[in-house]
Formats: sequence, structure tokens, C-alpha cells
Amino acid sequence: GSYFVEYLTDQIEKKVTEYLEKIEAMGGAVEAVKSKYFQNEIAQSAYRYQQKVEQGEEVVVGVNKFTVVEKDTPPILEIDERQVRNQILRLKKLRAQRNRQRVQESLQHLESAARGSENLMPRIIDCVEQYATVGEIANTLRGVFGEYRE
Repeated sequence: GSYFVEYLTDQIEKKVTEYLEKIEAMGGAVEAVKSKYFQNEIAQSAYRYQQKVEQGEEVVVGVNKFTVVEKDTPPILEIDERQVRNQILRLKKLRAQRNRQRVQESLQHLESAARGSENLMPRIIDCVEQYATVGEIANTLRGVFGEYRE
């Protein structure tokens, strides 16, 4: 019992110390992040895990063990081109009829709030009420927060 637990604890401590020393040798955690060390570690771990799942070494109920075979394949969503054209026309009409100045002001207020610590939801609601599009709102927030890329 207790000797084995102590042995396992020592092994964990040894591995953690080695890992931390490796990160320090890279120049610390910030440099490890910049060099995408942690991302690569996570990706490699996920890859190894997925291999174990696919080879049956790791059991995932509903994925590789005790699966339910679907008899009917769900239908593939097909979008009618007429609906696409109709939506584009509706969007053009909306943009032509809305108050451009109010839209711009609401987007500017959203940007200011995003750069600060203000709750963004009231600003987003204001943008929607002024008929800003989801794309315009997203682009405003993307301009402040950026976009995640691997």
C-alpha cells in the first residue's frame, strides 16, 4: 500500500520536475507559448489518444464500444439557390433602408466597449436594433480581439 503510493508520488514529482526544467530551458512559459510548444504537445497527445481509440486500446462507449447502428442516414441539407438569391436581395434592401450613421455609431460604441471592460451585450443588442449585420458585428469584435489561428 503506502510504499507503492509513495513510489508513484515520487515518479510523478520526478516527471513534473523534468517537464518544468525542459520549459525553463526553452526560455520559460512565454517562450514555450510563442514557439507553440504547448499546442504541439496537446496535438500529439490528442493524436496518440485518437490512435488508441481507433485501435480499440482505449474504450469510448458509443464510439468504439456499444455503438448504436443508425438505420436511416439523415438527409443532407440542400440549399435552394432561389432562397440564397432572395436572402442576398433582402440584405441589400436592408442595407439601403437602414440609417447608416446610426449603424456606424452603434458599431463604434461596440468597439469602444470591447476595448474596455464594459459588458458587450447591451452594445451588441444596440447594433442589432440599428440593423447592423452579424458580419459587421463580428468584424468589429474581430478587429479588437483578433481571430484564433493555429
